Amino acid sequence: MRIMTIRILVNGASGKMGQECVKAIQNDSELQLVGQTARNDDLAQIIKTTHAQVVVDFTVPQAAYSNVLTIIQSGAHPVIGTTGITPEQITELKQQCASKKLGAIIAPNFSIGAVLMMQFSQTAAKFFPNVEIIELHHAGKADSPSGTALKTADLIAETRSSVPEVKASREIIPGARGASSHNIPIHAIRLPGLVACQEVLFGGLGETLSIRHDTIHREAFMPGVLLACKKVLQLDHLVYGLEHIL
Repeated sequence: MRIMTIRILVNGASGKMGQECVKAIQNDSELQLVGQTARNDDLAQIIKTTHAQVVVDFTVPQAAYSNVLTIIQSGAHPVIGTTGITPEQITELKQQCASKKLGAIIAPNFSIGAVLMMQFSQTAAKFFPNVEIIELHHAGKADSPSGTALKTADLIAETRSSVPEVKASREIIPGARGASSHNIPIHAIRLPGLVACQEVLFGGLGETLSIRHDTIHREAFMPGVLLACKKVLQLDHLVYGLEHIL
């Protein structure tokens, strides 16, 4: 009996994350790689000709929003790992997906360990009023602060929403190596030799608590990407964050 596979197109397949996605999809018996696209390709046309059901996007922040719109308008399901999409754009994309009853997943981080780090930080925020975030990435990362750091700040702010000093909206300076979100300081480090790391530091009376996650290879993101490719077909709306499908 032939097993039906999910038809996947990888957008940004020539990049480092794209290459990892290609390898992971090819090694998964439930998925079928039907296309690989790069910067100058006609994404909408290739979705049409390959009949892709899911499009995985790891491109650049400047193109992320328009890519998601193209994928949605083409009737495919977006699985987006590209960061840089603003909260306002996410709201608009949620409306687009809702109108089409189309499942989509946007995740600031596809590492299951990183998702747990964010959830543990959200729990710790109930008990520690003072917190700062340090995120460390490879020198080629285009955006700062990272999407993971901003998502972490969002989750902490949700937990502490009754505390007046953390009610501030997400106000960041794009490209800033030292920024603030919800009045939570974020420090961005970009150095060769790094892949992706984040440490959330809490301070209390006579003690500190450090919650840290280190990614030492990009393959760490693949279990989350593969899971999203399979789960997105079961959705009829857009979800922001891998934690919603774990």
